[in-house]
Amino acid sequence: MCTVFAYRGSAIGLPQIRTILERTRRRGPDSERVISPEDGLFLAFQRLSIMGIDERGMQPFAYKGMYSITNGEIYGFRDIRRKLEAEGYDFHSDSDCETILYLYGKYHEKMFAMLDAEYATVIYDREEGLVAARDPIGIRPLFYGYDRDGMIAFASEACLLTPFCREAIPFPPGHYYKGGEFICYRDISSVKAYAYGTVDEVAGNIREKLIRAVEKRLDSDTPVAFLLSGGLDSSLVCSIASRILGKPIHTFSIGMDRDPIDSKYAERTARFLGAVHTDVTMTEKDVISILPEVIESLATYDITTIRASIGMFLLCRYIHCHTEFRVLLTGEVSDELFGYKYTDFAPNAEEFQKESQKRVHELYAYDVLRADRCIADNSLEARVPFGDLDFASYVLSIDPEMKMNRYGHGKYLLRKAFEEGNWLPDDILWREKAAFSDAVGHSMADGLKAYAARRYEGRDLEAEYRRYPEDGRPFTPESLLYREIFERFYPGQHRMIPGFWMPNSSWPGCQVSDPSARVLANYGKSGE
Repeated sequence: MCTVFAYRGSAIGLPQIRTILERTRRRGPDSERVISPEDGLFLAFQRLSIMGIDERGMQPFAYKGMYSITNGEIYGFRDIRRKLEAEGYDFHSDSDCETILYLYGKYHEKMFAMLDAEYATVIYDREEGLVAARDPIGIRPLFYGYDRDGMIAFASEACLLTPFCREAIPFPPGHYYKGGEFICYRDISSVKAYAYGTVDEVAGNIREKLIRAVEKRLDSDTPVAFLLSGGLDSSLVCSIASRILGKPIHTFSIGMDRDPIDSKYAERTARFLGAVHTDVTMTEKDVISILPEVIESLATYDITTIRASIGMFLLCRYIHCHTEFRVLLTGEVSDELFGYKYTDFAPNAEEFQKESQKRVHELYAYDVLRADRCIADNSLEARVPFGDLDFASYVLSIDPEMKMNRYGHGKYLLRKAFEEGNWLPDDILWREKAAFSDAVGHSMADGLKAYAARRYEGRDLEAEYRRYPEDGRPFTPESLLYREIFERFYPGQHRMIPGFWMPNSSWPGCQVSDPSARVLANYGKSGE
């Protein structure tokens, strides 16, 4: 991951910008550059070298009075590069992100819809001013804000904007900013027409598209490893990668010291794949002590996101401190596409589809936010095969009647896609899902709840909750604890998050007071 920062105004100058950038040095620890091409214009970049790792790949890139800074991966960039070179464009580095500048020079804002990429970019054009864009899912982070004079600024993280902007606002995924307007170039959650077919046909398409999605994300000039929970999604990513690479891959998992659920399944999968596996253990003390740092990093108060981030954050810290890996493939985005445990309660296919589209639309604030911060804050890069644009668009378009749990197994189509071919052991492929925040061990969430209860013992909780606006108001001691820590780092910035991630309370069986799938009647054997 890298940091992008762009600002045109007078509220702060170069010395203040350099100081602010200390907050995100972990995202781009290899090098930092701040330029001011014109009075009052600042472009900054902090680099984590992944592609084109020598000094020539350092940004901003410059071309005919334009400058670009990009945090991203541009898939298929070598083909793009060859075509542009044939037209006379002269590349100065081996970085995939250099293609952004030349593509914009040729196609202007039309190029954003052409990209197969996960990215956040800011381009300065002397004629058009600052132009910014973000990938359709929002896998790469980007925020914007306005200074006291109404001048706009862009940054990879909110903490770079809060010192001088009134509010840090998530840049909408699938949009570009130009001439003072935010314009949608692709709504990934929108489905124009459903794709129909037999179960075998649909499963075959899922398999082929996911294999391609994994394959393109293995392209790196630095070592690649895999987060392996032992659940279906990460296990499939590992299995596909292992087969493509034809050599042992390196996998990492984490669990509590007392009751880890997924660790044994991760080890079983790793043995099956012949992977070099590392299992990390965390304690309740580790969880409580890292909590403020995790919330500061995430810039959220959401219960689910925080719970699920603690294990991931600690695991990524271990990988950063003890290995040479720089790129991690993960299993995020599958749940939003194929369904959660609670979507088993969807009353009909139409409601299932609406819920899936809503969750994909909000991914930037939850699961992909978690993946970015946990990984980037430990100077690593996340790649998310299930977030591949072609794959995600196809799965969203599948007849929702086929995606509902009519088969006794959630995510049936995904499981069916890899049923033949010895991709995974049957007890992994058909295993009931356990949410990551539960699967590291039930004692983690239970310990957090108990810690919060002790902290507020004897206090008027309802009065404490009412201190906060209704949108995002705490409703348990645990959520109050998270909100108080959040406000310590981001006072008054709660609108960055759409609200608490919770099952759809309008559905029967989903009127719950905790986001964990553990409280649902259909949790079944997920915790075994």
